[in-house]
Amino acid sequence: MAKYLLLKHYQGAPAPENNVPMDQWTPAEIDAHIQYMNDLAGKLESTGEFVDAQALAPEGSWVRYDGEGRPPVTDGPFAETKDLIAGWMVIDVDSHERALAVAGELSAAPGAGGMPIHEWLEVRPFLAHPSPVSD
Repeated sequence: MAKYLLLKHYQGAPAPENNVPMDQWTPAEIDAHIQYMNDLAGKLESTGEFVDAQALAPEGSWVRYDGEGRPPVTDGPFAETKDLIAGWMVIDVDSHERALAVAGELSAAPGAGGMPIHEWLEVRPFLAHPSPVSD
């Protein structure tokens, strides 16, 4: 089994077929979208493949250490994940092909008009063992 992170993006990927922003959906369309994802998570939970899933609020900050005794630095001149990442699902599956199949199914979540979004998802494996560093 290998863990994969399925990243849902607000932007940064090619535009999906049903490219109506969620803030323009009706409450019923949002409910149907969330229900689809909950149903998929339940199905994956029953097969032992579900680990976690979270939607993210649009607000957030970048933070970095700025030296001993100094307050952390926040925000800066760079793309913010709050503008990019809408949420994620972590799965634990037996192959890369299975991870792609689950991502394809997640991509079919309904959006505006109840039609599948066909959104692009980023599929990233968890690093199992770091590669040894050689000089």
